[in-house]
Amino acid sequence: MSALPLNPVNGATTTVGVAVPPETRYVNRELSWLDFNARVLHLAEDFELPLLERVRFLAIFSSNLDEFFQVRVAALKEQVLVGVRAKGPDGIDAAGQLRSIRSRVEDLVTQQTTVFTKELVPALRDAGIQFVDYEDLNEGDREQLDRVFDERVFPVLTPLAVDPAHPFPYISNLSLNLAVVARDPLSGEQRFARVKVPPLLPRFVALADGERFIALETLIAAHLDMLFPGMEIVTCHPFRVTRNADLALDDDAEDLLQAMEEVLQQRTKFGIEVRLEVDTTMDDEVLDLLQRELELTDNEVYVVDGPLDLAGVMALTDLDRPDLLSPRLSSYTPSAFTAEDLFGALRAHEVLVHHPYESFATTVEAFLATAARDPHVLAIKQTLYRTGGDEEGIVDALASAARAGKQVAAVVELKARFDELTNIERARLLEQAGVHVVYGLVGLKTHAKAALVVRQEHNGIRRYCHLGTGNYNPKTARLYEDLGLFSADPELGAEVAELFNHLTGYSRPRGFHRLLVAPSDLRGAITDRVRAQARPGGRITMKMNALVDSEMIDTLYEASIAGCEIDLVIRGVCCLVPGVAGRSDRIRVRSIIGRYLEHSRVFRFGDAPPDREYLIGSADLMPRNLDGRVEALVSITDPASQARLDEILDVNLEDDVLAWEMQPDGTWHKCRPERFVETHLRLHDLTAARTVGV
Repeated sequence: MSALPLNPVNGATTTVGVAVPPETRYVNRELSWLDFNARVLHLAEDFELPLLERVRFLAIFSSNLDEFFQVRVAALKEQVLVGVRAKGPDGIDAAGQLRSIRSRVEDLVTQQTTVFTKELVPALRDAGIQFVDYEDLNEGDREQLDRVFDERVFPVLTPLAVDPAHPFPYISNLSLNLAVVARDPLSGEQRFARVKVPPLLPRFVALADGERFIALETLIAAHLDMLFPGMEIVTCHPFRVTRNADLALDDDAEDLLQAMEEVLQQRTKFGIEVRLEVDTTMDDEVLDLLQRELELTDNEVYVVDGPLDLAGVMALTDLDRPDLLSPRLSSYTPSAFTAEDLFGALRAHEVLVHHPYESFATTVEAFLATAARDPHVLAIKQTLYRTGGDEEGIVDALASAARAGKQVAAVVELKARFDELTNIERARLLEQAGVHVVYGLVGLKTHAKAALVVRQEHNGIRRYCHLGTGNYNPKTARLYEDLGLFSADPELGAEVAELFNHLTGYSRPRGFHRLLVAPSDLRGAITDRVRAQARPGGRITMKMNALVDSEMIDTLYEASIAGCEIDLVIRGVCCLVPGVAGRSDRIRVRSIIGRYLEHSRVFRFGDAPPDREYLIGSADLMPRNLDGRVEALVSITDPASQARLDEILDVNLEDDVLAWEMQPDGTWHKCRPERFVETHLRLHDLTAARTVGV
């Protein structure tokens, strides 16, 4: 079943995805991810969204697809190359997955190109934002672009010819290139050359009016005579190569930091090719040359009837056009963080914060900045997975605390995919400030989100901690929906201290009460809680990014069969099939896709208070989270915080504007608005009312 039209009329149902056979127990992970990205693409087609928000989602779709090929498709290709024929839980081997992926991606890219060229480009033109070709411009406009090319573009271009003295050049990952065929008018000889479009320059060059734009590759193509003087340009075609970007790091290396730097160089230089993108104008002879030199089959070539690398249109969302963007929602500060004595406020009661509705800067960053300045604070410990952002904030607070003589330890995860280089830079900056930097446990990524502050008080030492669902990253905290718990509970503080001792030393955890930690006890603890609800009257609600683990899925199936009602809010991949009679007819699955990326993990077990148990933390129900990473969930025991989680989950389950519901055949249907509950607006309004009420 192919995707249906995505702007329903006359009550039609919006559907994305490909139907699975009725007997299917597990949806293929990769195809489920593509269904998620199709839901993102749908937002680019939503006429009710402001125009530049539609452009933003189109760019996100393109970036998502790039990462999918770099990681997931690359891994499958490597399995095929080494002869792995094992089938996954869904019964499909790597070769079969690649075939299915290609078919689905072709449809999605066609859909993406259509919405860009047929809908967004005309709508942008009507709004005064226009894409132009060099040939269609008047003399004044061309003179301006000629100056831009001479001063900013030409000096950084390097044409690379291919002939007996010049081998085919290495094509770097995700680079946009021009394949040029030039003819010597004297000898008639034709040669191939590659021109790389400089990635550090703006993807679109603005004309003087700031409303018309020309693609950088189009501007370069219009000036090829300067790159190949005295030659005739026969053809010029854009192309783009995607390579494997996953890392194979030797965890036994004596210097993990140096080993990671060497592997990052390998990513840039030696990743295998997994995708070649070309447009419809490329002639067969040039395409054959590219395929031959890159050693790519027809199945790895994607012909795009439009511009390549549409992730670049994200730059348009920075234009000063508030009329074409959604109004920015305010972030608020909980009362505890406006108190004169922050630590006193946290001693009084635990505080649950919800980003971005509540400010990351005035809560998490303020907590660590306050600790860094406080003369009574003796030590700070912190996990860092994706740092990002400016050097101010979290990293600056840790460095300042170390320079002030406090004991500061940072567990920096060097293998956080695509953030490795940033984390290396942050690790060195912290070390220079005197922070004790460690890189976690051998063979395991440290994905837990935890911070610990040790403070000397009049009645002894007290620990203050923060445990969250998202990264300590000020940039993503403005876009990602996440939760965090601040606590001065002595028992929880002791458990967090033991977790850090495990990460930085050689201790073996003795077991926890409020914490559930992977890979030691998280899988078993979640399984036990699901089975405890496997009865008539049992109730489970889970919110996460992905549900992949087949053992967990089977346990949920068993609970449904036993009479438990189960609601799952899963943003991305869901390999469970809901609503199947006799197996999962008591399981409902929905996905919320909108202005914020739903990132928090919340687990609620039980029908009603006071018997309900609540957990939040860093782990999705995926094999890598349960068995291959250090993860932490924390039990939420404060009644006010529990009520806040109920509110969040209830809004997610009531949403009929952003929500999609998964069907028994594995496809996704867009909810039809009736109550017009929109998760992000509703939670923003509830946070505002709560804050103003204080």
